[in-house]
Amino acid sequence: MIGFFDSGFGGLTVLKEVVKLLPQYSYLYLGDNARTPYGNRSQEVIYQFTTEGVGELFKRGAKLVILACNTSSSGALRRIQQEFLPRVYPERSRRVLGIIIPTAEKIEKFTSTKEVGILATEATVNSLAYPKEIRKVSPEIRIYQQACPLLVPVIEAGEIESLKLEQLIGIYVDNLFSQSSKIDAVILGCTHYAIIEGEIKKHLPQNVKLVSQGPIIAQRLKDYLRRHPEIENRISKNSERLFFTTENSKRVRALSGLFYGEPLELEIASL
Repeated sequence: MIGFFDSGFGGLTVLKEVVKLLPQYSYLYLGDNARTPYGNRSQEVIYQFTTEGVGELFKRGAKLVILACNTSSSGALRRIQQEFLPRVYPERSRRVLGIIIPTAEKIEKFTSTKEVGILATEATVNSLAYPKEIRKVSPEIRIYQQACPLLVPVIEAGEIESLKLEQLIGIYVDNLFSQSSKIDAVILGCTHYAIIEGEIKKHLPQNVKLVSQGPIIAQRLKDYLRRHPEIENRISKNSERLFFTTENSKRVRALSGLFYGEPLELEIASL
């Protein structure tokens, strides 16, 4: 099975695109809704929580785990690959991938001015993960970041049609474009933001492209599995879908359907 981990349900927007492109595989999804958001936590706590989530997905049968969370990808991926996996799985039977590098590698095709904005959590912005990875492949691109610390809490509270959310989006977008009026592509650097993509677009200049990660990650995963048959051959292909959460409340159940686009049957997982 292929596992997907996120601090909440934002990663469902990525999984949804993956399932569209690769419906034959079986998938496990785990959202740590009891402890979301991760964006205002320390790097050490992000690593601890993410490692616990990854370990749970491996225990439940995942051979490959996607960190469908920018905060986890920026704050925990490298350590998981360099410390956790060699220690726990020295035979290299498990893999963990993130979503920042694939996004960074594709951003050049979205910008003509070579000026790119990023809306993300505080932890992702502070990690400088996007500037580092974008400059590796496109050093001529100028990157401007804007932390949006209140968006995930408002989204997780189910207030996606509230005036408060609209006002917050306006403030964050204005702050981003105050850094440069030449920005012509904006990365949604948090998978939660895909659910409010339409609202964010309303606040952007018409010529600006909004880059959502789901389609990018889906295509990159397809390419990865093609290039790594030793992993692909070990993944079940009976189209099974299992969804887990660390909090199974009425609010959480409503959010899961909203993010995935259809009602989901959730099971509880303890981390």
